[in-house]
Amino acid sequence: MQRIRLRYTKRGRLRFTSHRDFQRAFERALRRAEVPMAYSAGFTPHPKVSYANAAPTGTGSEAEYLEIALTERRDPEKLRELLDASLPAGLDVIDAVEAHTSGLADRLQASVWEIRLDGVGSEAAAQAVEAFLAAEEVQVERQTKKGMRGFDARAAVARLEAAGREDDRPDGKACAILRLVVRHLTPAVRPDDVLSGLRATADLAPPVPAAVTRLAQGLLDEETGAVTDPLAPDRDAATAAPPTAAGLSAAKAPSGVSPAVSGEGTA
Repeated sequence: MQRIRLRYTKRGRLRFTSHRDFQRAFERALRRAEVPMAYSAGFTPHPKVSYANAAPTGTGSEAEYLEIALTERRDPEKLRELLDASLPAGLDVIDAVEAHTSGLADRLQASVWEIRLDGVGSEAAAQAVEAFLAAEEVQVERQTKKGMRGFDARAAVARLEAAGREDDRPDGKACAILRLVVRHLTPAVRPDDVLSGLRATADLAPPVPAAVTRLAQGLLDEETGAVTDPLAPDRDAATAAPPTAAGLSAAKAPSGVSPAVSGEGTA
C-alpha cells in the first residue's frame, strides 16, 4: 500500500467551503481521476483519506494537508496534476510527496496567518498588537457545541506583528496587515479568537470583517517563530532511501542486456 501526502489550498470564494463540502468534492475528484484508492473495512467502506487540522470555514488557506492510501503505486506529481484538474478552481492541489515517515499530524504544530484589516490604520494596529503581547493572559469567549466557552488566547500566540500603511491601497484608505503565528493547542485558538483578544485589550474593532488566510503550517521553531514545511522529512527520506533490488539489478546489467523481470510489477 502506498501513502501520498497532499498540500492543497482554499482560495477566493472557495474559502467559504466547509470541511464537509471539501470532503465531498475531494472524493468526487478521486473518482474522476480514477485513483486506485484503498478502502476501509466494514459494511460501509470509505476511501482511506486522513485530513489534518482543516482551516475554519470562511478563512482562506495556502497550506491544508491530507493523506491518501493507494492499492497501486502512482507517481506523486502525476497524481497531483490529475487531482488538481478534477477539483474546482480555488481548491488547488499544489504539492504531493510519497509518505516515508509517520506522524504528519504531529508535525503540524503551528500555523502562520495573515489577517487583513480594512479600515484600520497601521498605527492603531501596532498599538493594539503591543497591548496584546504585553498582557500575560487574554481571556476570550467562543460559542461551541457545548455552549459558551472561555479560554486564554494569549498563550497560543508565538508571534504577532502589524504592517501596512494607508498608501498601500490605490484608494488611499487605511488597511493594516497582521502576521500571526499561533501554536496548535487544546482548545484550539483561531485567528478570530486573537481578534477578540485585540478588541478586549485595545478596543480594536475593524469596521468590516477581517480577511484571514493561512499561509503555512508545520513544525514551530520557538526561538525564531518560523514554521517549517511538514512535508520536508518525507522528501529527505525519499532522497536518502537506498536503491531497490530491481534498481541494483538494472545498474549491474551489462550494456544491451535487460535485467530479469520479477513477477511483481508496479502500476
